[in-house]
Amino acid sequence: MKLLIAINTLGVGGAERALINFLRLPELADCSIDLRVMLEQGELIRELPDTVRLVNTHCSPQSVLTRCGRGRLLMTVLKDSLSRGSLLRNLPYMTRRLSEMRRAGKVRADKLLWKVVSDASPISETPYDLAVAWLEGASTYYVADHVRAHRKIALVHVDYGMAGYTPALDHGCYEKIDQIFCVSGEVRRSFLQIYPEYAGKTGVFHNILDIQEIRQRAQESEGFTDGFEGTRILTVCRLVQQKQLDVSIEAMRLLKERHAGNRRIRWYVLGEGEDRAKLEKQIREAGLSGDFLLPGVKKNPYPYFREADIYVHCTGYEGRSLAIEEAQILGKPVIVSDVSGNREQVDAGTDGLVVPLEAGKIADAVERLLAAPEYARQLGENASKKDFRGGDFAELLEDQQHE
Repeated sequence: MKLLIAINTLGVGGAERALINFLRLPELADCSIDLRVMLEQGELIRELPDTVRLVNTHCSPQSVLTRCGRGRLLMTVLKDSLSRGSLLRNLPYMTRRLSEMRRAGKVRADKLLWKVVSDASPISETPYDLAVAWLEGASTYYVADHVRAHRKIALVHVDYGMAGYTPALDHGCYEKIDQIFCVSGEVRRSFLQIYPEYAGKTGVFHNILDIQEIRQRAQESEGFTDGFEGTRILTVCRLVQQKQLDVSIEAMRLLKERHAGNRRIRWYVLGEGEDRAKLEKQIREAGLSGDFLLPGVKKNPYPYFREADIYVHCTGYEGRSLAIEEAQILGKPVIVSDVSGNREQVDAGTDGLVVPLEAGKIADAVERLLAAPEYARQLGENASKKDFRGGDFAELLEDQQHE
């Protein structure tokens, strides 16, 4: 089978990590696999299996989350805008969409530019048996409009409406896709609220996890090196608005206030992103410089999961979080916000706690686990026994129909 996969970047993120796991499936050993990275950048390029051929002329392993990395991404977008007349051709489209965003009160520049990036990419003359758009936006537009394939599939990894996508932005691309797979049932429901006409060709394909590798890598090295001996709270995510880390910072401020001088708690967020400076300012102003830390991205985050006492993932919305599942696999009690994506991954009170996205409620949940260590241990143990089976290649090949 000749297979093409398109993805926007290969930065450190859940969807990107899931792609690496997918590409390592033994079922793909006999496939000829081409990969197009739309913005030609990301650290996970280094982790691609040797069996995968990058069709990009140039691809940088530079981070997409740091300030320098974002600058390089911007230069790529500017270059693409001038390539093949993409910007000029899409100006009417962008003008109309920008006007709609302004009326809605939320301008999302990245969503405006995905079609420009797609239309600037070289048209694939190679015929494929199967083409897979691994993410929304540029990769889906590219597969829909610029790839020749017997069958086309698109994956949806986010709450579609919350992420800011609309049929007007998509410009009819899903009509050209043969089958659509969402990473969770909630993501599917959200997608079909916008595209009810595609219910018959929209299914669920869970992220792929390598459980054995996660557990093995958790033992490979030391995680925290700061010598802290109190309670460690961990969050792993990008430093972006979607993750609502300002609420977690306020929750930490409340915890410190409630336990002044009595209990030592430290909260770590592993990740990078455009909100770093804003979050650092909030941390300083809250007097939490030694209590809420942003150590950045870690090549191997699993020892940090292993050594943490509680994992918290209180975000604004999700698709299906790999970080939550990784914490559960490693037996951590988890606290998640009661929002799209998160709630489907936790059986409240059995393998974790689900709370409103409010600082006080998050702080209350942390205190509940601190006051009942045996209960916290049991939550983590229950979580580690869950069925984490992800999707497999055969599912993508099945023409399943859904009610």
